[in-house]
Amino acid sequence: MERDMTSLWYAVYVRSRYEKKVHRQLLEQEITSFLPLLETVRQWSDRKKRVSDPLFTGYVFVCIDHHREHVKVLDTDGVVRFIGIGRTASVISERDIEWLQRLVREPDAVRRTVMSIPPGRKVRVLAGPFKNFEGVVVKEGRDEHLVVYFDSIMQGVEITILPDLLTPISSGESEKRVSAPDTGDDGLDPAVRHLDRS
Repeated sequence: MERDMTSLWYAVYVRSRYEKKVHRQLLEQEITSFLPLLETVRQWSDRKKRVSDPLFTGYVFVCIDHHREHVKVLDTDGVVRFIGIGRTASVISERDIEWLQRLVREPDAVRRTVMSIPPGRKVRVLAGPFKNFEGVVVKEGRDEHLVVYFDSIMQGVEITILPDLLTPISSGESEKRVSAPDTGDDGLDPAVRHLDRS
């Protein structure tokens, strides 16, 4: 289904274990829907099985003209409400949707989801599948991990990443730098570029 200029991304909260059902029903209604699924391998006593679970339990994303289509979404079996402040649904940025799409393509890097943003230094990813991601570095023993936080849904994702691919950023440059076009000339030190391609 083609998106028009009035369509924006929103998140809806759904009943427990209804994420896939809601996503399927929305698509059947020709509503643009995105359900971030993380593929993992589970071990049983006699076998291993590859399964896909929602990255965020209870959340499905829709791209709609809110004025015209929000009732249709709410009437979908399993949908509880739009995520937002009071009665105002929060708009999810295109950047956040793109980051979520990239996260689920790298399931081995995802460690866990978090409910709040931890203290730590703010950094940007220089290269690799998470290039231009921004987040906070957290330490666990000798290891460092990156927490990417999505303010619009108050959820974050902790990922494993090489420290050499991170650079500190100041609070004022965040949005300006993220929206800059990727020219292909990343300006990386040759050693870091090698890490990106390995």
